[in-house]
Amino acid sequence: MLSSLIVAFALSGCSDGEKPPEQVKEESKVEAVAAPKLDPAALKAAAENIALVPSPAEMQRALEKNGIQAGLSAMVPGRKLKMDIDNKDVIAVRTGVVLADALLTVKDAPKEKLVERLAAVKAGVTALGAGGDIGAIIDDLTSRITNDSVSRDDLVKELDEMHGAIIPELKYEAGERCVPLIQAGSWLAGSNLVAAALAQANNTNAATEMLRQPQVADYFLKYVATEGEGKAPDEVIKQLDGTLKKLKEIASKPSLTIDDVNEVKAQTDAVLGLL
Repeated sequence: MLSSLIVAFALSGCSDGEKPPEQVKEESKVEAVAAPKLDPAALKAAAENIALVPSPAEMQRALEKNGIQAGLSAMVPGRKLKMDIDNKDVIAVRTGVVLADALLTVKDAPKEKLVERLAAVKAGVTALGAGGDIGAIIDDLTSRITNDSVSRDDLVKELDEMHGAIIPELKYEAGERCVPLIQAGSWLAGSNLVAAALAQANNTNAATEMLRQPQVADYFLKYVATEGEGKAPDEVIKQLDGTLKKLKEIASKPSLTIDDVNEVKAQTDAVLGLL
């Protein structure tokens, strides 16, 4: 259950670039009367408390508990997300997406697919400026996966360690702004994949447990309100707001139906298609 938060940033960029003098003058006038923004520290604390990107071990336990791990890898579409672009916002979102693809399918993915997904993660973190130590870890894992010298259980533990290092490293190298975008990409892809598996299994009990996170929708609603302004056209921001509110409405229900699960899948499909 994620939103089209990504759309606003996919249409904007981490760097503002040079602006015409006339535009700078107009923006300076607007800043003088701009509405007060929410406290970034409060948003950051909310994100950390919500744990938007759970660890690989936590994800695997949830998947196994609800019986939706088998066949999950085959449900990931053949994504070809380019990381060799200038827009760091888009790279951050895409990195989050491929990170979720790799972590959610570590137990059942054929080794060639897992290697491919880890390579995409490496390309993303490298493009964001944190490819040194993390890249070396991924290279080592890739070698051992290829040579069948690491069990999938051990791989989950090692990915747990890597996962714990990625966000702090990226925060240091790429700045705090990129962290919520990585989290958003992971939530988007993870929710989409889990919803697909739950719909196929017709498992409403697991859907109620795994997709009911209205507080996360609240976090991204606030993020769109504070960071989305000026980063995308008004009509896009309006669409983002509407999509998030719809997903929050679904997530706030006492229990979810298969129609709800399919709606989550459709909403997240539409956003992933824009990446």
